[in-house]
Amino acid sequence: MSTQTYSLSKSKEFAFTPAVRLQQSFVAAAEKKTLLWLAERTPICINSDHLTLLGFVAQCLAGVCYALARWNRYMLLAGIVCLALNWLGDSLDGTLARVRNRQRPRYGFYVDHIVDTFAAFFLMGGLALSGYVDPRIAFGMLIAFLMLSIEAYLATYTLGQFQLSYWKFGPTEIRLLLALGNLALLRWPTAKILGAQVRVFDLGGCIGIAGMGLMLIVSAIQHTANLYRQEKIS
Repeated sequence: MSTQTYSLSKSKEFAFTPAVRLQQSFVAAAEKKTLLWLAERTPICINSDHLTLLGFVAQCLAGVCYALARWNRYMLLAGIVCLALNWLGDSLDGTLARVRNRQRPRYGFYVDHIVDTFAAFFLMGGLALSGYVDPRIAFGMLIAFLMLSIEAYLATYTLGQFQLSYWKFGPTEIRLLLALGNLALLRWPTAKILGAQVRVFDLGGCIGIAGMGLMLIVSAIQHTANLYRQEKIS
């Protein structure tokens, strides 16, 4: 086989078409404008890899802040700062690559989401150690998140569309809810529900697990039906 033929075969083997990004969350429009504004003003010495690393470290540190909040509740405020930095790094890295036309679709997709997986473990691990949420609920949220992520990645591969939000909720809305929850914990760590005292984050975690579980089931049914219609055997 000639070198030219080998090169052509290799190029076909590694052909990659980026999936269509579906982002329809509550803040998507305003967030996109903000990220474009930031990307156009980001110093040239900062690249997408730096931002991905920032997002990863910030989310891990948010988990550390939750763990330390067991002894000092004001670490919850530090956790909000870490969540904001996580948003900056995790959201701006892809926008910066697109604005500068420095995209690496396969590398970017893989690194971004494997980093999210490890960071989610640290975040939920910190919550489990915080004393503000039952560890079983914290890891239940982690499992639900990972299962929903798997569904999204499978749909990306088989349908060519990457679901970034479900029912108007995306990663940014989740960060905002966590930040508001941190502020609420400073004053109301528990709430009375049907006459019983429950931890606020236990209640929120159960709602989160149920919501992600329902999103997973609905999306799995819809995507299965879609694929069945596309590949129906007559």
